[in-house]
Amino acid sequence: MLMQRRRRMILLAVILVSTLAWIIVKEWPSLVPVLSPPQQTAPSSGEVARDALAVLPTKGRAPKTGYKRSQFGDGWAKSGGCDTRNIILRRDLANAALADDGCKVQSGSFSDPYTGRQIAFKRGARSSSAVQIDHVVALSNAWQTGAQQLSVEQRVSLANDPLELLAVDGPANQQKGDGDAATWLPSNKPFRCQYIARQIAVKKKYSLWVTPPERAAMERILSNCPDQRLPA
Repeated sequence: MLMQRRRRMILLAVILVSTLAWIIVKEWPSLVPVLSPPQQTAPSSGEVARDALAVLPTKGRAPKTGYKRSQFGDGWAKSGGCDTRNIILRRDLANAALADDGCKVQSGSFSDPYTGRQIAFKRGARSSSAVQIDHVVALSNAWQTGAQQLSVEQRVSLANDPLELLAVDGPANQQKGDGDAATWLPSNKPFRCQYIARQIAVKKKYSLWVTPPERAAMERILSNCPDQRLPA
């Protein structure tokens, strides 16, 4: 009797192990994405950045006359009750903790694309500015390279477009100011190709042009990464 019970237990164990093995093999393709590390680069649109740059118009800067931040909207726009700043923080920060409203990002961390440093974010009067949302194509630069000819609605769209925005180190963003590719580049050299590709993507999307020095700087950076693609 005891021998029969042991045989039954062994048989059940074999069946259980076989079943688990079958489930793992069957479900493995769907488990791989969960186990894979998060993507570190922006999804590509497929278009080569150098090709897109080649067809952008080249002109001198238009006068800055009439430029005001309000030409691109009165601060951040809102979508679904959340302002653009918090939407981008939530996109770019890892382990983003939200307030009870489900919108305001209270804390998180990220690898800053401009400096390469790991930065912690904590909402507060003295700490929030450590992480800023950068307009990759500075709005002043956009104004002087074609945005004056856009409608107000188009300029508001540009200023709040996720393609145009990145969460970055506050001091690095302040250092950049209104600089274009000819006057400022991220100190994190491995990110420069992606940075230039994003600027090109924004300029293409909103029919902006590049200045001769700007084009030369972009071409120089992209010569080191000829297959760099535009971000989606």
